Parts: sequence; C-alpha cells; structure tokens
Amino acid sequence: MTRMKFICDTERCIDCNGCVTACKNENETPWGVNRRRVVTINDGVPGERSISVACMHCSDAPCLAVCPVNCIYHTEDGIVLHDKDQCIGCGYCYYACPFGAPQFPATGLFNHRGKMDKCTFCSGGPEPDTSEAEFKKYGRNRIAEGKLPACAEMCGTKALIAGDATVVADIYRQRVETRGYGPELWGWKIAYGRPKRGGDIKAKGDGPRENQNLKDSQNDEGRLPT
Repeated sequence: MTRMKFICDTERCIDCNGCVTACKNENETPWGVNRRRVVTINDGVPGERSISVACMHCSDAPCLAVCPVNCIYHTEDGIVLHDKDQCIGCGYCYYACPFGAPQFPATGLFNHRGKMDKCTFCSGGPEPDTSEAEFKKYGRNRIAEGKLPACAEMCGTKALIAGDATVVADIYRQRVETRGYGPELWGWKIAYGRPKRGGDIKAKGDGPRENQNLKDSQNDEGRLPT
C-alpha cells in the first residue's frame, strides 16, 4: 500500500518561499493561515540551512492521538486529514504536533481558536472528491486528480519532494550518494581515471598536484561523500 510522505532536501532549499505561495494560491487559505512555511536554521552564520515545513503526515501521528473528538484520521495512503465539522478548536493537536502544522484562524462557533486548518497533502477532506464543499473547507484535491501537492511541483530546485515514501526515499538516497560529483567538482581520479568502457587513458596525471586532497571523497572513487 502506498504511503504518501514529504521530504525537504536542505542542501537544495534556497528560501525562496515558492512552496508557501503555491500552497496559499492553490488552496485559497484564509489570511493568517500558512499550511506551509520555510524555517531558516543558523541564520547568518556558517552552516545556515533552510527547510520547508508543513504537516509531515506521520505514520504514528501525535495529533491524532490527542484529539478528544476524533476528528483527525488516516487515509488509505497514510495521509493525515481532519473533519472540520467535528473539530471544536481545543488546540490539543497544536501542542502535540512537533512541526507546528495545525493552524487556527481564531474564528469559529465552538472555541475562540476556531476550526483547525492544516496541510492536507492536497487531498481534500471527508467531503466528496473535487466537490465545491470540499474545496471551501479543505482546498483543492489534487490527489484525486492524479497530481502531486502543488508545493512540491512548484519547488524550483526540487528541494521539496512528495509522493510514495519508497520512491521519495530512493530519490533522496541517490542524491546523498552522488552529491558533490557534478561536472564542476570532478576529483582527480574520477576525471582522469581509467575509462569505464575500457581503452587507453587519453589524459594522464603522473603525480600529485598542490590542490589535490588525496583523502577527499572527490579524489577517491571508493568513498562516498557525506
């Protein structure tokens, strides 16, 4: 069975907030509610990274465990959704979520916080798929249309990946294993080693160079970069 997940590659995220804009435009969320946001870690110092954060659709979701009215549930694809008609705005899910995904517009009938709103993986809610009622409450159901979430599709650097957890994990694993091996960063052995298809070596380096780090993963094809 498919399990839908997000992953954000911090080595690629450039803090452009394209994912945030795409989410708001696609789902027409109310003012003050951001289903997705970009967080910068170590801002202004070496090692600065940005990461796009929303509901991570946890397999063991803490928000689901603490909801007193059971308005949060899993779909067959592992997506965490909620029923706004059952939500009482208690805020328990907000305090339980480690990602700060649940949002409250501070307007509603039951509690001063209002009905909870969060990322739906662009898969709507309990109403009929692609219906007007579903769009008004939960936004567009792109999953029912055979598409991926708008935030991931609009990511210019493909830092944000969404889809089947197995496929997403394979893509990220391949990136980690090959990261740094681009044409602008060829190491000595990789650029001037023996051709993969055999034959004579046309370009040779007969000795170490001043800018060659022998222990670097770029110069040792047996090692993978971290």
